[in-house]
Amino acid sequence: MPSRSSESWRARDRRVVWHPFTQQKLWMEEEFPVISAGKGVWLRDVDGRKYIDGVSSLWCNVHGHGRREIVEAMKRQLGRLAHATFLGLSNPPAIELAERLVALAPKGLTRVFYSDDGSTALEVALKMAFQYWQQNGKPGRTQFVTLDAAYHGDTLGAMSAGGIDLFHGVFRPLLFPTIKAPTTYAYRCERSKTEVECAKHCLDEVGAILGSHGHEVAGLVVEPVVQGAGGMIVQPPGFLTGLRELCTKHDVFLIADEVMTGFGRTGRMFACEHEGVVPDLMALSKGLTNGMMPLAATLATDRVYGGFLGDFKDRRTFFHGHTYTGNALGCAAALATLDVFKRDRTLEKLRKTIHLLANLLQDFYSIPQVGDIRTVGLIAGIELVSDPETKAPFPPEARTGHRVALEARKRGAILRPLGDTIVLMPPLSITEKELRTLVAIALDSVKAVLGAP
Repeated sequence: MPSRSSESWRARDRRVVWHPFTQQKLWMEEEFPVISAGKGVWLRDVDGRKYIDGVSSLWCNVHGHGRREIVEAMKRQLGRLAHATFLGLSNPPAIELAERLVALAPKGLTRVFYSDDGSTALEVALKMAFQYWQQNGKPGRTQFVTLDAAYHGDTLGAMSAGGIDLFHGVFRPLLFPTIKAPTTYAYRCERSKTEVECAKHCLDEVGAILGSHGHEVAGLVVEPVVQGAGGMIVQPPGFLTGLRELCTKHDVFLIADEVMTGFGRTGRMFACEHEGVVPDLMALSKGLTNGMMPLAATLATDRVYGGFLGDFKDRRTFFHGHTYTGNALGCAAALATLDVFKRDRTLEKLRKTIHLLANLLQDFYSIPQVGDIRTVGLIAGIELVSDPETKAPFPPEARTGHRVALEARKRGAILRPLGDTIVLMPPLSITEKELRTLVAIALDSVKAVLGAP
């Protein structure tokens, strides 16, 4: 039974709070956890019940909750300086973090522009690409090529680059149009039977688009290796390289949205490293601070940066900024996060964890309604369908994915589905025992909802 404490907190929440991506009418009927503490991969609610954080608190926690080294670094910085404007000033943590990011990023990305979160990091990249061409002799380059099922954030520019109608459709009159290219959703591809074939026809279509419209295109935006909110859609090897080659051929900026894929999620520090691709602009956030402070960064090449240099009268300045740009406290958290990557040899140790996850996921194939399992690194998407033969989805009103999340909560894990795709994305620090527990809970929860034996 819920305690009087949790009931009181829930009642207070229902009176005043409006939650993101949540139908509040249904929320009023739900007995949601009120989280009061976190340690490692575990969250604890006000009743003292523990849950594995199966989605890394929306994909941002890499080293676990309450990581001591990061907390201590933040305390030290807080005693010196929490924040001072970055307009006309700088601060040591921001300078050092920029140096570290440039050293870690694909070689060729040499400048760091700070902002607040993933949406703003992507907005910065879009505006940089657009303004570059406006003031460097090709003002006709005003278009962006974006992928179907893309998600880049919830500000207007980021939504314009997105391709999920459920999230973005109602705002269409406010958004700028983009040129849509197909995505590598091989499971539902009508033109191909394999991932490789799907990738080929997608690249062929991008090539045709740039062949016809390249002179109008400022940039092509991609979530490299895996598209997140679209359903964990994995791109076959060579797809990202193909995009880079096409962008180079047509002199179009490649914009990599590494907000979700960055900082170890795919097994490399950045997803672009899997194919040795250097984008012209790269957006970072989420794992940058281990999810302990809002902070984002947009990295740019010398070419992009150089296109903004000039005398004051030339008006080539990038007129964009945020109150908390270069926030010293956030940068201190990010520096400590990078230190933990190095000290713990996180990426090296992650290989065994990735292999284990791939093996554990095989048990889901025993359930007929599991249509597809997509995985890369420590990311997994398990797509549930009502009919495995036709691949017909469950009706939205059945809320199948949400019911799985509720079952998992009863069993001690927090999951956040994407429609009826069950997502597993725990902190990179998860132990073998904890990972086995998480996957077992997810499996039992799917079986409970679908009535599988």
